Amino acid sequence: MKRKVIIIGAGFGGLTAARALSSANVDVTIVDRTNHHLFQPLLYQVATAGLSAPEIASPIRAVLAGQKNARVVLGEVARVDVAAKKVYLTADDEGEREALSYDWLVAAAGAKASYFGHDEWEKYAPGLKSLDDAVELRTRILLAFESAERTTDLAERERLLTFAIIGGGPTGVELAGAIRELARYVLAEDFRNIRVDETRVVLVEAGSRILTMFTPELARKAVEQLQELGVEVRCDAKVVDIDASGVTLDGNEKIGARTVIWAAGVRATRLATELANGVGQETDRQGRVRVGVDCSLPGHPEIFAIGDMAFFEQDGKPLPGVSPVAMQQARYVAKLIEFEESPGSSDRKPFKYFDKGSMATIGRSRAVAAANGLELSGFLAWLGWLFVHIYYLIGFQNRVVVMFNWAWSYFSYKRGARVIRPRSVRRREGTGDAPPASGIPTSGRGGSAVTP
Repeated sequence: MKRKVIIIGAGFGGLTAARALSSANVDVTIVDRTNHHLFQPLLYQVATAGLSAPEIASPIRAVLAGQKNARVVLGEVARVDVAAKKVYLTADDEGEREALSYDWLVAAAGAKASYFGHDEWEKYAPGLKSLDDAVELRTRILLAFESAERTTDLAERERLLTFAIIGGGPTGVELAGAIRELARYVLAEDFRNIRVDETRVVLVEAGSRILTMFTPELARKAVEQLQELGVEVRCDAKVVDIDASGVTLDGNEKIGARTVIWAAGVRATRLATELANGVGQETDRQGRVRVGVDCSLPGHPEIFAIGDMAFFEQDGKPLPGVSPVAMQQARYVAKLIEFEESPGSSDRKPFKYFDKGSMATIGRSRAVAAANGLELSGFLAWLGWLFVHIYYLIGFQNRVVVMFNWAWSYFSYKRGARVIRPRSVRRREGTGDAPPASGIPTSGRGGSAVTP
């Protein structure tokens, strides 16, 4: 009888692990609360009407349809019994709880937004981790322009046309540039009572500079490119409060904004704490479970944690929460499982992450990139960003559609995904700002089925 591998989460790490086990003599079960794999690096384009949701999501069953040793379970993890080697799913409509037994467990549940102890800010400043988040943000952004068009109160119009993004990492930078381009090029001729090109976009960063994963010189060039678009970059600006009227900075400075977006920090999902408690250890400050040099939990060589939910140190520093880390860890773990399922397996070689570089797009023909000592900015970096993201998109159809939409947007300055869905519809369909499901978000992304 084949031994069982359970993979929790179908993000970059989980899906890569499942596919890497395609030739292994094991039965693979991948569990996710959604039915799709999400290409998170392009979520900001859904939020800013550049792409529609299905273009960056692929049904998990379709991706694994040709893999005979893999099956997909749509469900949410309630808890993991480490001693009994069982994963318990939340109850179904009939109140029954399913228990899945495993010989190997790969936890790849991702992360969620962290508000650093101020969870009350979430309703005023949503994050961007799921398709539902992206659709909700798109609605808020587009409705801000619609409301500004209707109001006769000049002060209120100014607040409606001000967008504050908290966090100067890649997500914050990409959102800031995309919103400014949306206003400056796409919506400029669509309204009659407002000058959309005067939209104010403020990028707020608590640290001394944005994009800390890049060199100071590249970060400076990123600031210059953002400023060319008209984005205000505020560094050394600590947020002390967020409410319906906007953002309050240290020193009691107020940024009046009706739309605030959180891109400042992430925290591992509750599954990391569940596993840490199960093996008698504490998580780190970001809620990540600590793993050994082989990505396994201490004392439990059959349990692995990878990606955003795992704290893995290399050369004295924790690995960043980026997709290449999750994918490389996934391939390593899959090879290790396949090797140890064969007779005569020996000691495990430590995992070693190979950093292929970093890149962030800022807008049309604007980006920064660094790889193997080479630093690029502007058009060449943007072309490299386009190629990498097209290459890693799952599914030939998605690649073609996204490439066509990007080409259309580049030459026409138009974006086609500017549909505002009524909140009542999204609540009824279980998307948008509907109350989140309880339990552990197994993908670290939340959400439900693919939405327009």
